[in-house]
Amino acid sequence: MDVIRNWFRRYFNDPQVIILAVLLLLGFAVILFMGDMLAPVLASVVLAYLLEGLVVRLERWHLPRLLAVILVVTGFLLALVLTLFGVVPQLSNQLTQLYQQLPTMVSQGQALLSHLPEEYPAFITEQQVEEVMAGLRREITGLGQQVFSLSLASVFNIIAVLIYVILVPVLVFFFLKDKQRIFNWMTSYLPHERGLSTRVWHDVNAQIANYVRGKVWEILIVGGVSYITFSFMGLQFALLLATLVGLSVIIPYIGAAVVTIPIALVAYFQWGWGEQFAYVMIAYGVIQALDGNVLVPLLFSEVVDLHPIAIIVAVLVFGGIWGLWGLFFAIPLATLVQAVLKAWPRHDLAPKEPAQDMPARDGAES
Repeated sequence: MDVIRNWFRRYFNDPQVIILAVLLLLGFAVILFMGDMLAPVLASVVLAYLLEGLVVRLERWHLPRLLAVILVVTGFLLALVLTLFGVVPQLSNQLTQLYQQLPTMVSQGQALLSHLPEEYPAFITEQQVEEVMAGLRREITGLGQQVFSLSLASVFNIIAVLIYVILVPVLVFFFLKDKQRIFNWMTSYLPHERGLSTRVWHDVNAQIANYVRGKVWEILIVGGVSYITFSFMGLQFALLLATLVGLSVIIPYIGAAVVTIPIALVAYFQWGWGEQFAYVMIAYGVIQALDGNVLVPLLFSEVVDLHPIAIIVAVLVFGGIWGLWGLFFAIPLATLVQAVLKAWPRHDLAPKEPAQDMPARDGAES
């Protein structure tokens, strides 16, 4: 018990530490247990956070905040309408075409695999090929059943989409318009002595703002360049694959490797092993190289000082808890955890020996 008491006294003897811990626990509890109910509100908060940079920039041009908010929200609504009526139908059509071509692709894959036991009898047997093909057929059948079940629930999906389309822009407008009033209302319920929490917030806010806005631009730029490249090269399902490439930047290290598989499969079933296949894969590799070595340093002016292991662990943990949103905010949340650990006060309870009684090390002087 003394060990626990000393540990608690060491890390929680400051009231501001207790305040910070309570705020963090409340925030995570609300998102974890009420995330589904508050999903439109949370999505609106994220969008308002993204659009705040544009509002601030218009305010610097001496526009009133209300007018700046109206202009930014109007532009957001135009982009939303363009996406819903211009991009989403094409994505749906390409996804349907891809599903219709899956049986043909499976047949071609079976023909390709059937020759492997003859060429590599020591490594691959016909039974293994049959097991792989049977597993693929089961997966395709299960996918078809899922698509059918989704089509039956399409009415409820349309209702949910309508709720988001109507409610989210309204919430975004009020979050931007009454930003200061909302902050004042929230801080009025917090203790006055919250210097540690304020310091952590200021330390994390700049990095999170830079990361989130930069990540959105990265998705749009990488996805747009990929679509132009794939369309110019005549690759099937160019918009669908480009969307996957754009979204893959959300998951560091893993996303680019995973998206390589569908691009390679589509290119192979369209052209086989040939020059066009090689050109597509080289172009995809160039896009990834430019993204990692040119675009990311330009967009992210403040580098997030996290070890790759910490980033991968954050992606796995927060993605497992909150799904797509957890993947998108994995690095900002890991940055928050790092900032909290750095700012957390540490008090050494063990009394220090006088300097003259301590043995000298390597000839160093006190």
